[in-house]
Amino acid sequence: MKTLIAVVAGLVIAISADVAGAYVVQVVTTVPVAAATSAEDTSQLDSVVQSAIRNVLDHAIAFTPTVVRIEDARIIGERIYLVLLIADAEGEATIERLVTDEAPGSEPDIPGAEPTDAIVRPGAVRL
Repeated sequence: MKTLIAVVAGLVIAISADVAGAYVVQVVTTVPVAAATSAEDTSQLDSVVQSAIRNVLDHAIAFTPTVVRIEDARIIGERIYLVLLIADAEGEATIERLVTDEAPGSEPDIPGAEPTDAIVRPGAVRL
């Protein structure tokens, strides 16, 4: 009897569970600086960055994204670190709502951080 109740309760929970409406993922990936050789050769740098992004999409993401945004890129030591924001269509709509709700010129959320005019405005890349 207890088993039957447990099975029924499990089925009720499984049937009534909602599937996530949106997927939004932030991923950090890295590429050796030697692979990008020179900053003057932007085509080679572009291909290295695109290769790193494609590697993340092929091996780390389990949904079909509609947008990939490079949120930050830094060279630390011998490596280029890329912070990627990846979302599906519903996640993209959620991000756009959040961006439009953000007040321009608002203070940073990080305690002790100073506001700056040198903010990088990330761009979305359509897939």
